[in-house]
Amino acid sequence: MSIKDNLEKIKSSLPSHVTLVAVSKTKPLSDIMEAYNAGQRVFGENKIQDMAEKYEALPKDIEWHMIGHVQRNKVKYMAPFVSLIHGVDNFKLLEEIDKQAKKNKRIIDCLLQIKIAEEDSKFGMTLDEALEILKSGIFSQLKNIRVTGVMGMATFIDDDTQITNEFNVLKSAFEELKKIEAPNFQPKTISMGMSGDYPLAIACGSNMVRIGSSIFGERNQH
Repeated sequence: MSIKDNLEKIKSSLPSHVTLVAVSKTKPLSDIMEAYNAGQRVFGENKIQDMAEKYEALPKDIEWHMIGHVQRNKVKYMAPFVSLIHGVDNFKLLEEIDKQAKKNKRIIDCLLQIKIAEEDSKFGMTLDEALEILKSGIFSQLKNIRVTGVMGMATFIDDDTQITNEFNVLKSAFEELKKIEAPNFQPKTISMGMSGDYPLAIACGSNMVRIGSSIFGERNQH
C-alpha cells in the first residue's frame, strides 16, 4: 500500500473530532510530500533539529508538532514555527518556551505530558505536579504560551486492559485539570494513542492521535 492509501484508510476510520498527527520522524522529505499531496497537513517530529530542517524545506502551510522529549537549550530552534509542543513535562521548560515565543512575537501552544505508563523510561509529570503548575500565579504570567491540554503515552505492552486503564488515567487527569481557570490555559486536547493502540485511545476520549508506522511503514533507524 502507498502512503496515500494508508492515510486514506486511517482517516476514514477516525471520527471527525480526532486530529491525526502523521509521525514523520526519520522519514525523507519525499515521504512527507507524498502524505502532504494526499491532504495531510499535521506532522510530528521527535528531534528539533530534524524538524527545523524539514520546516525549511517543505511547504509553509504544514503544522509541525514536537512530539519527543524537549531539551530546553533547543527550544529556540523551533520557536519561530512550531504549532504544538506535546511533551512539556516541567515548569522550567514552559518558562523557556514562553521566553523564546516572546522573542518571535508568537504564542506557542503546549500540552502537559502526564506520566501514565508504568515504565520508568517514559517522561511526564504527575497530576499533582500539573495541578500545582496551572494553579500557580507564576504560570498565569507566562503570556506567550497557551496550555491547550494533555499528552500521555501508554506502556508498550500487549495488554489492552492495562493500556485502557492508563488512557483512562489521562482522561480523568484532563477532567480534573479542566476545572482550573487561568488566562493561558484553554484545555481542549487529549493527545494519546499511536499506531498500535489508537482505536483504544479514541474510545477512552483521545481527540489527537500520533500515527507513524501505519502511514509510512516501519520506521527507518538512524
